[in-house]
Amino acid sequence: MSNEPTSNESTESPASSAESSKSLWTNLQFVRMFIAYSLATFGDWFDALAIQVMVSYRWGADPLIIALIPVCMAVPGILLGSFAGALADRLHKVKIMILCDVITVGLTVAILFAPSPAWLLPLLALRAMMGVFHVPAQQALTRQVVAEEHLFQASSLNGFVSQCSKVAGPLLGAVILAIFSPQICIVINACTRLLSGAVLWPLRRLVEKSESVESDGSTASEKDGSESLFSQWKQGWRFIQSSRTVMSTILFGCFGLMAILMIDYQFTTLFREIKPGNESLLGWLGSSAGAGAVVTILLLNRLPRIGYGWGLGGGYLFVGAGIAALGWIGPQTPEIWVIIWGLCIGLGNGLFMVTLNYLLQKETPPAYVGRVFGIQNSLSSVVLVVAPLAGGALIRVAGPSPTFQYIGLATLVIGFAGILLQRILWEGKQPLVSGAKKTIPQELD
Repeated sequence: MSNEPTSNESTESPASSAESSKSLWTNLQFVRMFIAYSLATFGDWFDALAIQVMVSYRWGADPLIIALIPVCMAVPGILLGSFAGALADRLHKVKIMILCDVITVGLTVAILFAPSPAWLLPLLALRAMMGVFHVPAQQALTRQVVAEEHLFQASSLNGFVSQCSKVAGPLLGAVILAIFSPQICIVINACTRLLSGAVLWPLRRLVEKSESVESDGSTASEKDGSESLFSQWKQGWRFIQSSRTVMSTILFGCFGLMAILMIDYQFTTLFREIKPGNESLLGWLGSSAGAGAVVTILLLNRLPRIGYGWGLGGGYLFVGAGIAALGWIGPQTPEIWVIIWGLCIGLGNGLFMVTLNYLLQKETPPAYVGRVFGIQNSLSSVVLVVAPLAGGALIRVAGPSPTFQYIGLATLVIGFAGILLQRILWEGKQPLVSGAKKTIPQELD
């Protein structure tokens, strides 16, 4: 892909642009990326409910078919996540993102005309595959165009958009669904993706900084770019194995994610047992969790600092407490407690996700960011397939309420371990997660 310059905005070096910006919002490259990411993320959640309604109510699909939807969407990440990260580090990142947006538009339109689940499931898998390639490119480009002192603010803003989309997207989608049809929601998603590509279009000739990492961990400009994709893929795995901070973070994240996803699809099972006459509880729980995450992210942007162990371990503490408490809710418990514990889960989720994304960007050399996020996506996708099956089996054996209690307590233990062992897990260092007005210059003594 050609990188030749054409204009002042697009030819400016990402590094120089980031270094010269006094505020993140004066970085026009990031602003374009942020707007595009917002549009794409909102669209993804906007038609999620519509597709479920179309499959469940319009087609009357078998429950097994419905269960295959998240599996089909996770498989591309398992198979291609790490290679997608290597491609993001190798090719022009903006062009990867634009191409993914264009293909996503076409696949979304194809979903609109899918006549049956036999057509829908492969289309959903292909559309999910575009996200597998889009995410590491977006994260790698963020690492290049954003100054180091603004990285945490950028991660917070992206997390804020992600959590708001999880709340606003399905709610607005439900309104459109009630007035019109699932097809209208799908069309709106296609339009948001088209707009996302259009916003990124002026950056298509952005000159990206190509770097490689030497064996001693230092960065240097690539000499000829002749390395094969497979070699770069292996380098990504070797880098993770050599970095205790990154390795510990990914493994810590997968253990916690495994516990959480074991019950993530079972809230309806729990509420059906303890509150069988209140079908709206799931909506209240989802909205309160999203609101909690948004509140956390807004607070994180104002706090001067927080250590890696406190951010990751503390996030799991909040999530574990909320899950365990839901397991102790009984038929006579006021519904307000569902909202309160949903807020608790959301607070932990926001704290964990922002810290995770920031840490992986901060502790990874720019040349390896795409590969690290791609590998992390692959491992998370494996957990996404295995954990719900394990959770369903556990609920069959122990019942919904005890299962929520066990998994909540296990998540609490993981959170405590992250806090108590933070100096071991993260090389004895506690770099400071800093807001927009602070830098990250020191260790946490």
